Amino acid sequence: MPTERLTFENVAGQTLAARLDRPDGRLRATALFAHCFTCSKDIPAARRIAGRLAAEGIAVLRFDFTGLGHSQGEFANTDFTSNVDDLVAAARHLASMDMPPHIIIGHSLGGAAVLKASPQIDSLRAVVTIAAPFDPGHVTHNFEGALDAIREHGEAEVDLGGRPIRIGRAFVEDVAATELQPIIANLRRALLVLHAPRDQTVSIENAAQIFMAAKHPKSFVTLDTADHLITDPDDAEYAADIIAAWVSRYLDPPRPETSAAAPEGITRVSEADTEGFLQDISTGGHSLRADEPRDLGGTDRGPTPYGLLNAALGACTSITLRMYARRKKWPLKHVRVDVSHEKRHLEDTAAASDGKIDSFAREITLTGDLDDDQRQRLLEIADKCPVHRTLERNATVTTRLADRVPSSGEF
Repeated sequence: MPTERLTFENVAGQTLAARLDRPDGRLRATALFAHCFTCSKDIPAARRIAGRLAAEGIAVLRFDFTGLGHSQGEFANTDFTSNVDDLVAAARHLASMDMPPHIIIGHSLGGAAVLKASPQIDSLRAVVTIAAPFDPGHVTHNFEGALDAIREHGEAEVDLGGRPIRIGRAFVEDVAATELQPIIANLRRALLVLHAPRDQTVSIENAAQIFMAAKHPKSFVTLDTADHLITDPDDAEYAADIIAAWVSRYLDPPRPETSAAAPEGITRVSEADTEGFLQDISTGGHSLRADEPRDLGGTDRGPTPYGLLNAALGACTSITLRMYARRKKWPLKHVRVDVSHEKRHLEDTAAASDGKIDSFAREITLTGDLDDDQRQRLLEIADKCPVHRTLERNATVTTRLADRVPSSGEF
C-alpha cells in the first residue's frame, strides 16, 4: 500500500508531520489515528494497524502530536487540550483533501483524546479506543515521582520507557481536570472499545467504565493476551481486522466510480484492485463486489463469480415461489434456498468439450402450514424460475472490444 508523507499546521501555526496510508484499490473510508502517550506515528502498532486497514480499503492518517516525533514544537509546552486540538486540525486537513475522516482511532491516551475530540469532527461516524484510560489523569502514574518537581518548577524531565522527556505543569493540570464521562455519554457515534485483560499499564476496568458510560451502538472486544503497546504483530493485525469488520456497519456501501455512467440495462464490472482480483459491480443503481479467496490470490472481500451465479439461481427461485404462493394465497411464511455448484464428469464427453458439465444442486426449505400437494406444486414451480431456465437452455455470449481509451481512464 502506498504511504504518503505530508504535513499540516496546528492551531499555533506549527508544522505537524504525518503519514497517509492509502489503499491500493477503491477507497472505502478514511480513518484518523492518534498514537499513545509520548509515542509517535511510527510505532509498530500504529504502522501495522494502518497498513492492515489500508489493505481493507480504509485510508489512515497518523501523525506526531506537537513536540513529538518529527513535528515542531516543545512537548513540555503542550497539554491534553492541545493534543485534542491537533486531532481536530488533522481532521480539517483531511477534509481539505476531500477525505473527511469517518473513523477516529486512539491508542492509550490517544484513545482518551479521540473521545474528547469527536464532538468537534462532524464527519465522524465511528470511534475506536485501544487500551484507553477512562480518566486521562491516569497517565500521570507513569511519572508520579516527578509530580512535585513539575508543580514546583513548571516542568521536569522524566524517564518514560528509557526515553527522557520533559513534562510541563500545564499538561499535568489539564489532564487531571479532564472528565470524559459526559462526553462519552453524548458521543452520538458508534463506539468500539478494544482492551486486553492483562494490560499492566491501563487496567481493563478502564474499558468497562468507558463502555458503561456510552450509549448504544457500542461494542467491546477483548485483545486477549496483548500488551499495552500491542507489540505483537498478530495482535495488531487482529485489532485492525476487528476494526475493519465492525466499522463496515456504519459506512455507506461502496459505490463504483463508474456506476453512474453505466447505460440502462447494463451490468458493469470494473477492477477495484489491479494487484488482486477485487471487482466493483454496478447494476440497476446497486453496487456489490466480487473477489477470489485469499488462497487463490484474492482478498476475499466479496463472493466469487460462481458464488454470485449460485446467488442468482437461489434468489430467482425464492422470488418465483413467493410470487406464486402470494397469487394462490397459500400460507407460505418463509423460503430458504441453498445452492451449490460443481463440475461433474460425464460419461458421454460429447456433451461438453472438456468432458465436464456444470451441475447445480438446490435444496429448498419451505416454512408454513402447507399440505403435501402445495409443497409438491411449489417444487415444480421452482423449475420454472427464469434463471433456472436460462441455465438449462443453451446460451450464447458475444464479445467485442470497446473503443480504445487513454491508459489513465476507466471503463
